[in-house]
Amino acid sequence: MQLDTIGGPDDLRERSHAELDDLCQQIRARIIEAVSSRGGHLGSNLGSVELTVALHRVFRSPHDVILWDTGHQAYVHKMLTGRSTDFDSLRTAGGLAGYPSRTESPHDWIENSHASTALSYAHGLATAFESSDNRRRVVAVVGDGAMTGGMAFEGLNNIGHSGRRVVVVLNDNGRSYAPTVSRLTESLVRFRSNPKIMRRSDRLEEVAERIPWVGDTLQRGMRMSKAAIRELWDSAGFFENLGLRYLGPFDGHDIAGLEEALANAAQFDEPVVVHVLTQKGRGYGPAEQDQIKHMHDVGKVKPGTYTGMFSDMMVKLGGLHPEVVAITAAMPDSTGLLPFREHFGDRCIDVGIAEQHAVTSAVGMAMGGLRPFFAVYSTFLSRAFDQVNLDCGLHRAPVVFCIDRAGITGDDGPSHHGILDMVLLTKVPGMVVLAPSSLEELEQMMLDAVDMTGGPVAIRWPKTAARSVSRDQVGSGLKARKARSGDGRLCLIGVGKMLEACEQAAELLENEGVDATVWDPRAVTPVCPKMVADAVECDLVVTVEDGLRTGGAGTGIRDALVERAEAAGQAAPRVRVLGVPLDYLPHGKPDQILADLGLDAAGIAATVKSELL
Repeated sequence: MQLDTIGGPDDLRERSHAELDDLCQQIRARIIEAVSSRGGHLGSNLGSVELTVALHRVFRSPHDVILWDTGHQAYVHKMLTGRSTDFDSLRTAGGLAGYPSRTESPHDWIENSHASTALSYAHGLATAFESSDNRRRVVAVVGDGAMTGGMAFEGLNNIGHSGRRVVVVLNDNGRSYAPTVSRLTESLVRFRSNPKIMRRSDRLEEVAERIPWVGDTLQRGMRMSKAAIRELWDSAGFFENLGLRYLGPFDGHDIAGLEEALANAAQFDEPVVVHVLTQKGRGYGPAEQDQIKHMHDVGKVKPGTYTGMFSDMMVKLGGLHPEVVAITAAMPDSTGLLPFREHFGDRCIDVGIAEQHAVTSAVGMAMGGLRPFFAVYSTFLSRAFDQVNLDCGLHRAPVVFCIDRAGITGDDGPSHHGILDMVLLTKVPGMVVLAPSSLEELEQMMLDAVDMTGGPVAIRWPKTAARSVSRDQVGSGLKARKARSGDGRLCLIGVGKMLEACEQAAELLENEGVDATVWDPRAVTPVCPKMVADAVECDLVVTVEDGLRTGGAGTGIRDALVERAEAAGQAAPRVRVLGVPLDYLPHGKPDQILADLGLDAAGIAATVKSELL
């Protein structure tokens, strides 16, 4: 059976298990080849191969709904739903997305890269199907850390309370649920997984209750016996207390066993959890041995990157300031906190995929005298904006938000572009937002942030390459820095990494007789009065940022220029705000996306010329 002959799940159902085992080997080879050349999530997908095959043999997608949480474990699902021949285009512009994508296939119901959401989707879909088509099944495959997020438990609670027919597949590829192997446990698994036996057990309890004199005693005895059995299974007790029947754990690499378990689960007229044990990185030695490295497509943080500088500075600050603690939401590796953890142990706190909890917990730490640094991707911090605003901002808590992957990130697509952070954070009263334009600026900003104790501080930096500059090209505190002096007619203000594009645009314009002033604002908020006083004298001010142009850094600068001009009784300069449009941008290389948006040197220069003509 050849992988590329699979046009959809129906092609799997008439195949022998021997053929399926061979297919699984082909799938793993294809994943390793694709991820090795184009990046992506390796370990989680290698571990879910047999599980995905079993799911598509038992359930009939897309009539039955299969939801993936987190979405980065859906590579095998893509291949089995008619996209194997296109898999070489994974994470390339115009090719397959690295996450489920509704535009790619009707088998992809949700476009989710943010974890812990599928159970809420499942509850909603099951509610809708209850009145429209009760035969449709809803399956939520939850794994790779998604169960550490609070939203997952909110979804579980509502599913259990509603009693609706949802199959929750707990893809357990960690070590938190260790199987107890013995003949007794194997027998219990088979007993609990068989819907006929369980229905007979329930009927027996009902009959026992009606037996005169001894019925009540017999029923209590049966329930106590079943409760005692449940105590052997911590997972069972947890889920069943929430109202979900628990089945498992099962070997996640045994297709036949998985099919039996899933088919049984589909027969229950109530929500069911099927607990599956899988091995992350299965079939690829390096991934099996180093699961951290292959969890989120990262290894050691590269030197010469913003993340590398942050990593080094955290170790330095940790040594200088014993009150400094680091917080991560399940990403100590890719945010660069592993060296800090190695040096300072329990001063590095991993809260799991729980950004809201991370923020409010950081506020508590700050209230108690610690200096918390929360390292988080821009796209994930937006999940916790309410906590940033009302728990942190309202209390003026000196939490330092270290925001990686800010701006256009590229290959991971619309859910990962970090284009909201400046829009959101600049609306938090008292929030200082800093945007370094070089490695040395990030170094200085982290040193300064420790001393900014009057409220929260956010430092945002991109995933893309960082430049290094001399010390005379580095500012300090909240002061902006003039990077280039012009004739006073044109001022370019480049936020963070966009400073370099503005400087390059100024060189292009100089060749055409336009002499531009260039400013590095450094602080998005508060806006530097010195920069505003200089720019307000120009005819044209162009601000450039790699975040949303509506309500972002440029908007704040424009408002400051207007206020300054009105206070001085003079006309305000024309202001052109350049940034990312209000849209969901597909995946692609960051530099190309920026160029397409007119946010490279050529695009900035073209905008200036059109304004000055």
